This record gives sequence, C-alpha cells and structure tokens, in this order.
Amino acid sequence: MSKIQKVAVIGAGVIGAGWIIRCLAHNKIVYAFDKDLKLKKNLVTEIRRTWPFVKKLYNKKKLNLKHFQYFTSIEETLKDADFVQECATENYSLKTKLMSSISKYSKKNAIIASSSSGLLPTRIYSKCKYPERALIGHPFNPVYLLPAVEIVPGKKTSNKFLNQAKKFYQSISMNPIMVKKELPGYLSDRLQEALWREGLHIINEGYATTEDLDRAIEDGPGLRWSLMGTFLTFHLAGGKAGMKHMLEQFGPALKLPWTKLKAPKLTKNLSLRIISGTKNQSKGKSVSMISDIRDEYLVQLQMMRKKYEKKLR
Repeated sequence: MSKIQKVAVIGAGVIGAGWIIRCLAHNKIVYAFDKDLKLKKNLVTEIRRTWPFVKKLYNKKKLNLKHFQYFTSIEETLKDADFVQECATENYSLKTKLMSSISKYSKKNAIIASSSSGLLPTRIYSKCKYPERALIGHPFNPVYLLPAVEIVPGKKTSNKFLNQAKKFYQSISMNPIMVKKELPGYLSDRLQEALWREGLHIINEGYATTEDLDRAIEDGPGLRWSLMGTFLTFHLAGGKAGMKHMLEQFGPALKLPWTKLKAPKLTKNLSLRIISGTKNQSKGKSVSMISDIRDEYLVQLQMMRKKYEKKLR
C-alpha cells in the first residue's frame, strides 16, 4: 500500500475538485491551489453536494475537512506534498510552463502527475526538473466516483515512479491502467472520440437525434460494457469458439463503409442541433440535478458490479 499521504492538487475546477474529494475520502492530507479564488467557494459547495455519494461508495462515516487547505501561493501548496496532481487547461504552452514551476517548487522525489486527457507527457514535462518522476494520471469524470485512471509514461519516466504512482492511485480506490507508451489521446479517450465522431456524422446527416444515439448505447452495448468492455463482449458473440469464430463471421464487415472516423465540420447548424437535443433530454433539470442522479446511479452500479467482477475475474 502507498505511503503517500500529502497530496497537492493544482487547479480547482471540475477535475481538480474531483481529485480533492476523492483524496479527502481516503484520509489524505490535501493542499489545493488555483489562481481563481472564486473556485474556493464553489469547491466547498461541491464537496458538500458529493459527500453523500462518496460516503456511501467508500463506506465513510464523516468528512474531515481539517485535512484540507486552500492556498493562494503555489510555492506554499507544493512544499510538503509527496504527490502533485495538476489539473490545468488542456494546452501545451500552459502546462509546460506550469510543470516547470511545479518541478521547481516541489520536493525532488515528489511525483508530478498531469490530469491531461490526451497531451503527450514528454512534451508537457520538457522543461521539468527531474522528469523521471513525471507522468500522466488521466482520470474520468466524476473523478470522486469512477475508478479508472490511465498512467502514461513520458520517455524519461522511470519505472520506480510509475510503480509508486500505481500504488498511490490504488490507495484511493482506483484501478490504474498502465499504458505501455505515450500516444495522443491515450486509450479511453481515443475510443470515446471514435464513438463521438460517428455520432456527429449521424446527427449531421439527419438519421437520429442526440437522444436516439444515447438510447442506442445506454439500452444496448453500454449495459454490457460496464462489466466486460468491447473485446470480451465480442468474444461472447462468437459462441463456443469465442473470438475466433467472431472474427471469421464479422471480420469482413470491417471492409464495409459503416464508419466515418474523420470528424464532420462543426457548423453552426450542427452545433445547434446538438445543443437543442441535449437541452430537450435534460427536461428542465439543472446540471447539478442531473449530476446527483448520475452519482447515485454510479454508486449503486459499482456496488452491484463488485459482486459480478469477483465471479468474472
């Protein structure tokens, strides 16, 4: 189990807040920093909103806010931290500059992880002191509930720090996915992007609404994917012979023009159709209200899934 207890979170937006909540739920000491002081008030509100779900999923009795400090100085935030989780905007220039500062003020052996969802770590950490301790730790929203985190090494990242990062994430109830080497978009976002692009084409050409496409996933493959993903699902589609028969039977379909992975132009008309479609789906509920429904569902789903994962794995 990881010995890391002191965590610095740089950036207190949606993702940063998720990391803070998750770490507090696992009794970590958390130091937070963001230049936007308005986010401090938002953060406290979000901690209180999410706590009933977090408490239930991790079987916690109470929230200890004494373990949480919010700083206006990045130097002060970093000085005692053993693990740094950066959550700034997806921008190479911004992140590279920020990582230079983080590596300057953090402890020499403090692990520096970026929450980037697709940028290359070698480039982000190009001006970082001791880049062997730098890596990507890409989570999934909501960070305080979903267990996946993609650990992506840069060209200079050492196995020592990759293993330490893995143990740390496991200590906050996450299931790390160790990406073999860096690639743009990593793993999950590349898969999600393919689905997203295809959906944009279908809407753009008038075959379906946003609600139709969401139902096509949530009432079909989405239910299977939450337990076993794409490949094991297709293995079952092959019957007794498994994937071998599946590839023989459905492999030829790969040559058919079923998909258009190059994204369509995001025109004003297409944007309006997507925006109005999701507004209709929301049925007057606020983002906060829908988030509560989603969070309760994710807690119940994960609690149920654990029973079946033991049988499968």
